[in-house]
Amino acid sequence: MNFEYFIAGRIAIKSERTFSKLIVRIAIAGVMLSLAVMILSIAIIKGFKTEIQDKVRGYLGDVQITRFDLNNSFEHSPFVLDAETKKLLKNNPDIDFYYPFATKPAILSANNEIEGINFKGVDKSYNWDYIKQHIISGTIIDFADSTAAMQELLISNYTANRLKLKTGDDFIMYFVQNQLRPRKFKIVGVYDIGVEDIDKGFVLGNLNIIKRLNNWKPGEIGGVEIRIKDFNRLKPVSDEIFKGLPQNLRSFSIKENFPNIFTWLGLLDVNTRVLLILMLIVGVINMVTALLIMILERTNMIGMLKSFGASNWSIMKIFLYNSAYLIGIGLLLGNILGLGLGFFQQSTHVFKLNQASYFLAYAPIEFHFLDVLALNVVTVVVCLTVLIIPSLLISKVSPLKAIRFK
Repeated sequence: MNFEYFIAGRIAIKSERTFSKLIVRIAIAGVMLSLAVMILSIAIIKGFKTEIQDKVRGYLGDVQITRFDLNNSFEHSPFVLDAETKKLLKNNPDIDFYYPFATKPAILSANNEIEGINFKGVDKSYNWDYIKQHIISGTIIDFADSTAAMQELLISNYTANRLKLKTGDDFIMYFVQNQLRPRKFKIVGVYDIGVEDIDKGFVLGNLNIIKRLNNWKPGEIGGVEIRIKDFNRLKPVSDEIFKGLPQNLRSFSIKENFPNIFTWLGLLDVNTRVLLILMLIVGVINMVTALLIMILERTNMIGMLKSFGASNWSIMKIFLYNSAYLIGIGLLLGNILGLGLGFFQQSTHVFKLNQASYFLAYAPIEFHFLDVLALNVVTVVVCLTVLIIPSLLISKVSPLKAIRFK
């Protein structure tokens, strides 16, 4: 039988000292709350990043290809996507799909209200999977009917509320050229992305409308939007695409297009690291305090063990075993609390957010097994390592004085 482990078990389970029991419970609660907060912090931050990234890239793609010129306006110069570039995109294993698009500034006029907007034109190759998830009324453009598709339009819930419009309504849109070009459209769907820059900046329509208004030649488009399979490989894939383009074309990633959003997401990582360190310090301080009090209350026992020939390290292990037991209880309860609250939020979305400020209507949760495992391991290792320092106090205890200690 392990002597140190046996004594530690007796102390942990059958101790009748009231004050130390209170301190031990506080220490366990500290470890529990620290771990729960750390688990939820990482889960919420990762959920934030994933949800917001999906919102932006779902509407605008991961990489955009446009003509390389001095045009910095919202309306890109036209170009023809040559066969070699199409082959490059089609054969790239990192690309999920791509589609042509074009944008054109316009003015919406309805119900005595006007709103500046960017008309984004797409064709039948456009992937509607993301938009379908965020449509709150109506449907998508039906490209099977080419005549009807020229008049159909999807607008954001933000724009619909501003102009007091709803699905099925007609209105006039004026395209900005040398002379305003009016066109009548029918709203077939209203979507809500939740990112203000997108919701108030774009409407979705037929690419052929822009082609006709601009008198483009057959095959000319304003740009190509690309969706890659792994967003973590955005930079290398974007660089690879850029290197393979002809000299008249350029490409840029979504992070370059919306630097403010992705810079903000990067700052969240810094905040998370600070919070993790603070919570870990809280847990360590609680355990150190509990250990010191247990050592002081067990001074008589330490003296007796030393008089029986027990070494300082052997007695230290007794208290470290006891601390590990308490840390284990704290970790178990912390995992139950953190994961429990996280799964509850995932299923109910009870904790709401201001979507105008955070781009989301609720706090998102994204758990990863390796994150939870790493937090548990780091907490145990750091706590036990730090606890070696206060346990050195045992070596200073004199057996004779300790036995007399009351």
